[in-house]
Amino acid sequence: MAKVCQLFSGSNGNSILISANGNNFLVDIGVSAKRCENALLDVGVDPDSINGIFVTHEHCDHVKGVRVFAKRHKVPVFANFECVDAMLEAETIDSDVHIELLDYHTELGGIEIRSFAQSHDSANCVGYRFNLPEGRSVGVCTDTGYVTDNAKEQLKGVDMIFLESNHEVSMVQTGSYSYMLKKRILGARGHLSNFDSSEYIKTLAQDGTTRFVLCHLSLENNMPEIARQTALSALSEIGLKEGTDYRLYVSPTQNDSRCIAL
Repeated sequence: MAKVCQLFSGSNGNSILISANGNNFLVDIGVSAKRCENALLDVGVDPDSINGIFVTHEHCDHVKGVRVFAKRHKVPVFANFECVDAMLEAETIDSDVHIELLDYHTELGGIEIRSFAQSHDSANCVGYRFNLPEGRSVGVCTDTGYVTDNAKEQLKGVDMIFLESNHEVSMVQTGSYSYMLKKRILGARGHLSNFDSSEYIKTLAQDGTTRFVLCHLSLENNMPEIARQTALSALSEIGLKEGTDYRLYVSPTQNDSRCIAL
């Protein structure tokens, strides 16, 4: 049985566990290695059992603990060339880390992993689709100013998705951030708003996705209730009912429940 869990979510750190077919993968480690280890133990996963770390991009809230965790547990780190180069330059990894340069497709332990382009102000930010045994699939689509055509192509028909719902536009516009920071967040290479996320959720639902996890919520410019209600309203517009047609989750900043079984 496959299981997934958002261990950490938001500007203070992100990490997702995907477990299937006897393999355990992490997407990003944006907290200290110690915090990640403790979070894994809390959901019954031995940190030494992690088979790979898949990095989306080089920003600190996604790679803070990668170097220490990878060395301590002898775990390969998968990332594209531009991301690896940026991490080496920032010294968030070093030559002692086992790096596996990732193209757009790889297979590990009978699990197919596909990456797709995102639109974010980083070095070639990507999302991932994990095609698991028994036909199940999980997508990770965060840190993007809009849903790219590549993302739409790769995520079509995915069973479950971790989808960014970063901010409420009005809260950004009226908040205390500087003009330049507001422009960055709201721009095409920033983050996905509640509205844009919910619009894409409708498309995913119509293509067969039944589990949605809203994640990477801003502490300053969003509220879980607003993100959730925006998504619920969008799904209601196309005649779908929560609990019958789909399940909707909102990730807390740190996991406070069990893994989700697929």
